[in-house]
Amino acid sequence: MRGFKNPDFVERQNTASMARQAVLEKFRASAADPTSAERRAAQIADAADRAAARKARAVAKAEKKAAAAEIAKQAEREAAVQAERVQAENAERERALQAEQKTARDVRYAARKARSKRR
Repeated sequence: MRGFKNPDFVERQNTASMARQAVLEKFRASAADPTSAERRAAQIADAADRAAARKARAVAKAEKKAAAAEIAKQAEREAAVQAERVQAENAERERALQAEQKTARDVRYAARKARSKRR
């Protein structure tokens, strides 16, 4: 049985050169193949479609975000109007209560005056 033969430097260099040459030939053959050009064109078209879809999704997302912000602003405005209306109603109710209390106070005062005049 023979032992393992260690290739010398020149043999390793030749083997590597032949491997590089084989890869280069394979690349040239695939570059010259018309189906690879079609496949590459299809890949480019798919990439363009994906980019367009990504851009459309980004635009839709931005529009949705803008619509949500507008809805939030509208809700905030409505809440402010509602709060103002409630505040105005509370103020009106307070004025009515104070007027009622003043009227009751005036009636009591007038009754006291009337009692003191009868004596």
